[in-house]
Amino acid sequence: MATRQLCTFQLAGASFGVDVTHVQEVIREQEMTRVPLAPPMIYGLINLRGQIVSAIDMRTRLGLPPRTSETPPMNVVVRTDEGAMSLLVDQIGDVIEVGDEAFERPPETLDVATKDLVQGVYKLEGHLLLLLDTARVVPTTERAS
Repeated sequence: MATRQLCTFQLAGASFGVDVTHVQEVIREQEMTRVPLAPPMIYGLINLRGQIVSAIDMRTRLGLPPRTSETPPMNVVVRTDEGAMSLLVDQIGDVIEVGDEAFERPPETLDVATKDLVQGVYKLEGHLLLLLDTARVVPTTERAS
């Protein structure tokens, strides 16, 4: 039975995961520089030890309601073809190992924006974990326009 490790996090009460092989690091709140005229999903830029990294507000990206708590977002920095990108999430979870037998295609009930970004769903004990496709989450020049 094949397994994979996922870095998990929470957004608006839902559980999400990305393959750990795509994760560069997980960090707490960082000082953000806003970018004028950037798409709404681009929350700002962070300076990560001299590397400028775009921060994507995953709530906006997935069409979820804006963050209302005073708790600042956490950063899941992922490596993509476009370079490092930070995914702003509500809360970081654990790294978990999941088996292929628990994986299913995205449910038809997901809204179009979310379904486009989710590779599938893992049925875990007591909840579902949505597997994000990091290549599709990051806006490329073609997709952002």
